[in-house]
Amino acid sequence: MHEPNPETTIEVPGYEGRALHVANGAVIRVTDLRGTQIGDVFALSSDDPAEYLSPAETRSVTWKLFPGVGECFYTNRRRSILRFVEDRSPGIHDMLFSPCDQPMFEELGCVGPHRNCRDNFLEALAALGVHADVVPDPVNLFQNTPIGANGLLASEVAPTRPGDFVCFRAEMDLIFVLTACSVDIGLNQPNGGESTPLQIEILDRTRRSEKFPSMERQAPS
Repeated sequence: MHEPNPETTIEVPGYEGRALHVANGAVIRVTDLRGTQIGDVFALSSDDPAEYLSPAETRSVTWKLFPGVGECFYTNRRRSILRFVEDRSPGIHDMLFSPCDQPMFEELGCVGPHRNCRDNFLEALAALGVHADVVPDPVNLFQNTPIGANGLLASEVAPTRPGDFVCFRAEMDLIFVLTACSVDIGLNQPNGGESTPLQIEILDRTRRSEKFPSMERQAPS
């Protein structure tokens, strides 16, 4: 059930990105407003943006392709930065693909500039006055890229319906960035043919769930 009275609500238009500061302990809800839309999530430490959420480090800690509810995402310095606290979607996400960028669209036959998640990430940070020397790989919410028996990755339409959402809890003071994936050309249409809006909400921290307190990291058994 949605918690009432979010402290902050930001709509991320299709083909764009938004960034905001989030305090340690706050709950972040990301909603797919129209369905079939991938959201690229990035998170950076407020104290030092050179520390950022790393999908590779997260796989190394969790030994999973994607964390489960109750588990954390980790930084390039192996510290927890976001905890995955709720998933009210079909539960299909990706942590293997880099953000779409201009060279990718040119390879797909695009003539001229095309909006893309790499540039949208940088623009969103710049709007906060933050500079990033590195564009990290994102957490691709709702992205449907199954792995075939031969090891090849497929690309299918995101299975979300309007209103599906996920929630994270900030494990440190951080900068949260969300971009609406811009892929709308090529043989596969992972966003259903166009980029559509997503929504970020920061929930009232006095009402946040305490179901998942901070836990010591343990190596997989």
